[in-house]
Amino acid sequence: AAGMSGDEYAYELLCRDEGKGFIYLPIINYADGNLDFLKDLQHADDTVNSLSDGGAHCGTICDAASPTFMLQHWVRDRARGTIGLENAIKRQCNDTARLYGLEDRGVLAPGYLADINIIDMGRIKLGKPWLAFDLPAGGKRLLQKAEGYVATIKNGKVTFREGEWTGEAPGGLIRGPQRAEMLEAAE
Repeated sequence: AAGMSGDEYAYELLCRDEGKGFIYLPIINYADGNLDFLKDLQHADDTVNSLSDGGAHCGTICDAASPTFMLQHWVRDRARGTIGLENAIKRQCNDTARLYGLEDRGVLAPGYLADINIIDMGRIKLGKPWLAFDLPAGGKRLLQKAEGYVATIKNGKVTFREGEWTGEAPGGLIRGPQRAEMLEAAE
């Protein structure tokens, strides 16, 4: 389709972006050239859509893009077998918080942390992935920006507006489950 051999086309891709281009080939979950087999899992009660890679594979995958991909692909853009916005939010917020024992978040209710993303679903979109070499000893990680997040609010403070950090950093390190009885004991 490009009017050149596969080798030439691969070379062209690698030379893009001032020689920073790369070719990404998914090796699992795409055997049939689509994600149809995941449709039933998107509705299963024993499935939790929760990804985050703390470093073991961060040079080959970018799990941080998973929530945006779910909203863009499964909720908004997929022609067949979509999931509802309410279900996607429940899965990413409440279900994930319960799984990891973070009982002080995941729903909007009195007594819970005020962690909120304000999203423009018409603009939600993943950008092109790129490699950053900013880990210790020059280690690499795959990063991917997202558009359409109007604001991110953590503990009631706006931390990001239109993808730009506001300077607020109200979060903290979590070393384990935040069970309700543990939270009450801390008070």
